[in-house]
Amino acid sequence: MISDVYFPRVNGVSTSILTFTRSFIEQGHEVTLIAPDYPDVGEHEFEILRIPSCQVPLDPEDRFMHRRHIRRLLPELRRRDFNILHIHTPFVAHYAGTWLGKRLGVPVVVSYHTFFEAYLEKYIPWMPHSWLRALARSFSRNQCNAVDGVVSPSKQMLARLREYGVTRQAHVIPTGLDLEQFRGRASNTFRQRHDIPGDAFLCLYLGRVAHEKNIDFLIEMFEFLKHDIDRARLVIAGEGPALPGLKKQVQRLGMDDSVHFIGYLKPIEAVVDCYRASDVFVFASETETQGLVLLEAMACGTPVVSCACLGSEDVLKDGEGCLISSLDWQLFADRVIALANDDERRRQLSTAGLEYVRDWSTEAKSAEMLDFYCRVIDRRASLGQHEETDSYDSLDQQEMQP
Repeated sequence: MISDVYFPRVNGVSTSILTFTRSFIEQGHEVTLIAPDYPDVGEHEFEILRIPSCQVPLDPEDRFMHRRHIRRLLPELRRRDFNILHIHTPFVAHYAGTWLGKRLGVPVVVSYHTFFEAYLEKYIPWMPHSWLRALARSFSRNQCNAVDGVVSPSKQMLARLREYGVTRQAHVIPTGLDLEQFRGRASNTFRQRHDIPGDAFLCLYLGRVAHEKNIDFLIEMFEFLKHDIDRARLVIAGEGPALPGLKKQVQRLGMDDSVHFIGYLKPIEAVVDCYRASDVFVFASETETQGLVLLEAMACGTPVVSCACLGSEDVLKDGEGCLISSLDWQLFADRVIALANDDERRRQLSTAGLEYVRDWSTEAKSAEMLDFYCRVIDRRASLGQHEETDSYDSLDQQEMQP
């Protein structure tokens, strides 16, 4: 595997890599990950080749790997009996990964984790959106068609890739959830540690604090909520480039005492405490390719109120641990208020969510990934080294099954 991000950098890609890798190793497979070096990387659970890297301008959390150091790994990697190379991110890792795949003579698959069509306009708002969409589609099409197989975390995202002109063998495989991590006993000290009243109705957003996550919508929604439920509090757990702007928004609305920014949470026990201390998990991102935090919240018994857009539409079923809302501040707030005023409904959603997440176990999803690896390897062997020219119409008809 190769990725531009991995722990201690916390995000969905890092979580996906670790979740699948743990399961693969438990089943007797061997995994090597090429990833950037960071300060204070900590201990490794499996083999990680850390690459010297530099900070990404304007984003202190992320790093650019130096490609020359990846190339220097080639003699050693050639002595290893790798079967497949899995690219997880589209920057240095993608181009280094395709380069390595050709020289190692192994098939290459890529996971499409980020919906760039909606992502770019959040970070380059001064450019015409039509230009950015065209750029994102061309970028995604070229990258996906440069590999042997594509992993999409949702049916909607794969359908978009097909619209872009991606023709490679593909399959929908969401990241699974290690349910055991969320079944542990919580310490119930979260509210005390963060000075949150015990009788507060606590709304939670947990995840990367980035512009594309639409957290500013949640803050505006929360202002509506406060008019009806004065004891309501909002916790935003995470870090990211949108944090300064969101803090200014909260100050402008005069809600400093009601909105708590608490940064990243670790270890996993602290995350579980946070979920379980909350009365409802709120989510408004329109750019998710999956939305793993939605499943995490349900696995902790926390009801969810969310929009159902793109990848999260695959994850969410109204009434199965969640209530779905449109992205209207008042309508979204009304959904949350309804739960605040109905303890029995919250308990019903909690129970339904715990049952629902069983179908999203790590074991089930890692088995699907291993099966896809084998199909890609077999297809590559049957084609030899010739360029694949099949259109997606002739590919496996099961590719859109989650």
